[in-house]
Amino acid sequence: MYKPAQPFNVPAQVLTATFTKVNGVTTKTFADGEQFFCAAKSYGGTERVVNDKYVIEDTLDIETWFRGDIQSADHIRLLDDGSEWEVLNTPEDIDRRHLYLKFKVRRIKGGA
Repeated sequence: MYKPAQPFNVPAQVLTATFTKVNGVTTKTFADGEQFFCAAKSYGGTERVVNDKYVIEDTLDIETWFRGDIQSADHIRLLDDGSEWEVLNTPEDIDRRHLYLKFKVRRIKGGA
């Protein structure tokens, strides 16, 4: 049976995505959701080549207790530093037992 390697000691909050259509354009907005505790592990980010440039993206692997409200369109805010992260894939219900949830996130940064 699967056991998490790290304790769930990082406070986080789900930012639930809502899609609205305004003048034929679909926009995504986020509303504050419930808070939870998780384990966030970085492993140094993810290496990619974008437009012939070597780039390292800030990514985290998140593990937490099973929550059915986290979807792939949502964002996660880590409450210890206020950083916001985009959920990259559909969260995995480990062993389909509704006990643990695991997913990967990418940091959202502002800037022009």
